[in-house]
Amino acid sequence: MTGHLDFSVIAGAWPFLLEGLRLSLLLTLVAMLGGIVLGLALALARLSGRPWLAGAAAAYVNGFRAVPLVLVIFWFYFLVPMALGQSVGALPSALIAFTLFEAAYYSEIIRAGLQAVPRGQWQAAAASGLRPAETLRFVVLPQALRHMLPLLITQAVILFQDTSLVYVISLRDFMTSSGIVANRANRLVEVYVFAAAVYFAICVSTSAAAHYLEKQWRRA
Repeated sequence: MTGHLDFSVIAGAWPFLLEGLRLSLLLTLVAMLGGIVLGLALALARLSGRPWLAGAAAAYVNGFRAVPLVLVIFWFYFLVPMALGQSVGALPSALIAFTLFEAAYYSEIIRAGLQAVPRGQWQAAAASGLRPAETLRFVVLPQALRHMLPLLITQAVILFQDTSLVYVISLRDFMTSSGIVANRANRLVEVYVFAAAVYFAICVSTSAAAHYLEKQWRRA
């Protein structure tokens, strides 16, 4: 490494870095959307009042929250192909692992948001003739979302940062791509400073957008 900084290496390696960034964003988007959908189902199961259903959902949530994400990635990369008798692939394994893992965290956020809505809202909607599914969709979830949004976005930011763990199954996310470029060009400081700036820009802008939406909804 020379004594002066030279960020020109970033321009030359940008297509390679962009490919890694796309993978990180893909993992984040799929795991976030899938995790929220599955997390909603888990939250409703825990609030259903049926002991067997609530117990099964609680076991799922507590089980995934008790193990590190990197271990879950290993499970689906090595054990699932063994169970199926065929290769699944690194990317599908990562997408499944991230989605199922994040669902456990999103379910707790959603459950807390649903519990924050006064019970009278359910009763008033039922009295007006709405079915439970309609009550949840049109009355309860819009109100709960105002409580959940900051935590949902915070979890998404954490998820984006955690995508760097896919290096353990040889996927090239943004952080892994940055490390490859830094070592090949022998420009560790420049590349890692750039990587930190990208992470900072994405995470801060996402949090700022969520804060703006939260303020707008509260005014409305």
